[in-house]
Amino acid sequence: MIGSLLYLTASRPDILFRVCLWARFQSNPKESHLFAVKRIFKYLAYTPTLGLWYSRDSSFDLHSYSDADFGGYKVNRKSTSGSCQYLGSMLVSWFSKKQNSVALSTTEADYIAVGSCCAQVLWQKQQLVDHGICVKNVSIKCNNTSSIYLAKNPVHHSRTKHIDIRYHFLRKHVESGDIVLEYIPTEKQVADIFTKPLDENSFSKFRRELGLCEFE
Repeated sequence: MIGSLLYLTASRPDILFRVCLWARFQSNPKESHLFAVKRIFKYLAYTPTLGLWYSRDSSFDLHSYSDADFGGYKVNRKSTSGSCQYLGSMLVSWFSKKQNSVALSTTEADYIAVGSCCAQVLWQKQQLVDHGICVKNVSIKCNNTSSIYLAKNPVHHSRTKHIDIRYHFLRKHVESGDIVLEYIPTEKQVADIFTKPLDENSFSKFRRELGLCEFE
């Protein structure tokens, strides 16, 4: 069941967080996990005509959203990273992934998430270059101001010494102008749909912003 749902997430990003969450229990599933997975199938049964819309008039303006749910995974308190990338108004990639280590602060969790998002953006920039499209100063929208300040500040103060050095490549690309970190309010953070459970109104709003709409 999880394998089938993972295949479907390639065209239905609205179920990605839930599918990835319950996939963590595949080795030792309980009845509650089976019930939760069946709820995903029930949701799909009620939204069979929902799909991504790609407009021919959209621009090639590459931008991205990045977010993290600090300590949201109750089993071992690891955070979940989520991000999505757009070309104009078209959603082109998305991911939701549990972080490898336990973050000690919201700053660290979001900084790691933005680092992963940056790596994805750099790969997409290269793909565009291969097609003759040059993109600079790609915007990554984050709702954690501390992460943005950390990426711009070369001084390692005491609160950030524990962050692994491999994530500080983000600062290099900010300084070189490859990416630009921008603050966005939480209520407008589309990547929230990939990191945590949402109420019905927020879920429906972000689902529309992903470009999912009904096809008759």
